[in-house]
Amino acid sequence: MVCAAVAVPGLLRSSAGTVRTPAASLRLTASALRHLTLASIMKSKRKTDHLERTANVVRREMVSAAKVCGAANESPSVKRLCLHVADKDFSFKAGQWIDFFIPGVSVVGGFSICSSPRLLEQERMIELAVKYANHPPALWIHNQCTLDSEVAVRVGGEFFFDPQPADASRNLVLIAGGVGINPLLSILRHTADLHRERAHRGSGYEMGTTKLFYSAQNTSELLFKKNILDLVNEFPEKIACSLHVTKQTAQISAELKPYVTEGRITEKEIRDHISQETLFYICGPPPMTDFFSKQLENSHVPKEHICFEKWW
Repeated sequence: MVCAAVAVPGLLRSSAGTVRTPAASLRLTASALRHLTLASIMKSKRKTDHLERTANVVRREMVSAAKVCGAANESPSVKRLCLHVADKDFSFKAGQWIDFFIPGVSVVGGFSICSSPRLLEQERMIELAVKYANHPPALWIHNQCTLDSEVAVRVGGEFFFDPQPADASRNLVLIAGGVGINPLLSILRHTADLHRERAHRGSGYEMGTTKLFYSAQNTSELLFKKNILDLVNEFPEKIACSLHVTKQTAQISAELKPYVTEGRITEKEIRDHISQETLFYICGPPPMTDFFSKQLENSHVPKEHICFEKWW
């Protein structure tokens, strides 16, 4: 689950979207959306619900139908969900989240997309990774969701990386804690797509280097390990990662060992990557995002080069 982000201008381009006539049967009508959203807010008493926390955050007005086309356990506590969204007007920027509407569930979920925009463009699919929690949308995903279950989704969020071809080249440092990897994985995958596009066409945005710092309690809770290492191996000069575990008890596999450090991500590790060309994206528990954003400011990184999003 996510909340509002502090966003970087320039490469972080945000748009509110437009109201569209529901010409396709896959799109919800405006009256149905109003009823669904109102009912969700009125029936829920939790002050930390996604719609309340993000009430002032930019989101598109269009709601699109989606169908579950895949599900798997990504870790002992996290389920990966694949959704097919046929509506061709549905799009998102790497790092954004969705409002997640479930028929029969009054509370609206808020989950970051962990796939790249390219996957949606090519296959009309998006991926989520949802941690088990005693919260109706998460409980539904873990306990009731099946293949072909129908839901509805709406894109929102001001935490994203969306460079245009003529923009100046930037390096990225991505700092993730726990399931805070989700929007950062979307950004990481997007940077890989930008590298592929430039190599294939000889044009497009010139992406700099990307370094991912990712911390979890143990290696079983490091999500998408294989996907991350595949990107590191595909672009060894451009993409690197440092995986951290804070409560590891089992032996670390030989494959992971070169990339894993036991202990928290340190201020020095991050400080070593500061430069005028580097943007910092942070997503994780509030104490973690507060700590690193404050440390970067104290190290004289411009505020417009720091973007963070907190999750609960």
